[in-house]
Amino acid sequence: MNTLFYTLSVIEGIFYLYFALATLYIFIYGVAGLFYRQKHTSSVTKQRKFAVLIPGYKEDEVIIHVAEEAIKQDYPTNKYEVIVIADSFKKSTLEALRKLPIRVVEVVFEVSKKSKALNKCMEVIGDDYDVAFILDADNVMKPDVLTKINEAFDRGFVAVQGHRTAKNLNTSVAILDAMSEEINNHIFRKGHRVLGMSSALIGSGMGLDYHLFKSTMATVDSVGEDKEVELKIIKNGIQIEYVNDAIIFDEKTQKSDVFVNQRRRWIAAQLSYFKEYFFDGLKQLLLKGNVDFFDKVLQMVQPPRILLVGILFLITAILWLFEVLAHDLSAGLYFLGHQYWLYLFIVTTFTLIISIPRRFYNQKTLKALLYIPTGFVLMLLSLLKIKGASKKFIHTTHSHTDGVKHD
Repeated sequence: MNTLFYTLSVIEGIFYLYFALATLYIFIYGVAGLFYRQKHTSSVTKQRKFAVLIPGYKEDEVIIHVAEEAIKQDYPTNKYEVIVIADSFKKSTLEALRKLPIRVVEVVFEVSKKSKALNKCMEVIGDDYDVAFILDADNVMKPDVLTKINEAFDRGFVAVQGHRTAKNLNTSVAILDAMSEEINNHIFRKGHRVLGMSSALIGSGMGLDYHLFKSTMATVDSVGEDKEVELKIIKNGIQIEYVNDAIIFDEKTQKSDVFVNQRRRWIAAQLSYFKEYFFDGLKQLLLKGNVDFFDKVLQMVQPPRILLVGILFLITAILWLFEVLAHDLSAGLYFLGHQYWLYLFIVTTFTLIISIPRRFYNQKTLKALLYIPTGFVLMLLSLLKIKGASKKFIHTTHSHTDGVKHD
């Protein structure tokens, strides 16, 4: 019995340490995010030329609207060019796009990837740009986004992430997806910048020095291109800025099956990068003091927030029930009581609450919260299906074009 107790205690201790560190990580950055203040530039020394790159795969339903909105920037028209990278679009869609004052670059691949589309496009359009600004094919920018990104470049940054936020809140899944993104904005962008660390990139709504982006992307051939670019530039000592008031509207997942597909791709990519970069990150930390890079590597193994809070709740509840119904048996099976896990659950819940914008405090959100158990199960399903997802392109279909406000 002693051998079994010690074995289970060691296993429990390892799991508890992992979840405790994950909880502490988001708590520190979550609290720091409360002190975020947006920096502004009173006057700029240069208006940089932007290549607004919009890669899309079979995005016929939304791409024309997105392109029309992209050309409405208050930035000088001779200082930015909207470029749609069209992969497998209908002929009618291409004809409609070519009537707009934008550039269309058609690409064809045996196996489509966003990284391939971006690399091919930059080969075609040349190097007469200062900044590459990436949008997804469903993204709609507020008119002042390029102006605010340019201001950040004027402060000396060469990699800047804008504030991606929900375009639609029309289903419970979409509301939870939107809340998840805002929690990540608070912890991994606001909180990180307050403590002097790099903002996390999202994959769209981000601007990078054009030559830096082109040279870095030339080394990337994956479905998690944003994370790979992020890791590579931070490894080289480049810090990523976050501009909270540069608003980019993003279509949120409306269906559970799409939710699962999205998350399995993200989780698989992050675990893959953690395995690939962990020892490199440790080396960078110990030999070069690159805390920023090591922090990004640790982010790759952070559990999704809905999984973290769900697992902590389940473990707390199960251990409590076990202690109540079979106290003598439970005392001989595990070392830590339910209260230790309860502490982690409370801290995690507190962190998530302070990370959610006040605008989500309404009846629609309350209704959406009832969907959390389903969301938790879906996340577990994502974990069971991640094999090969980091190497396979998984397309998310978009169709939402209304509901965007520019005020």
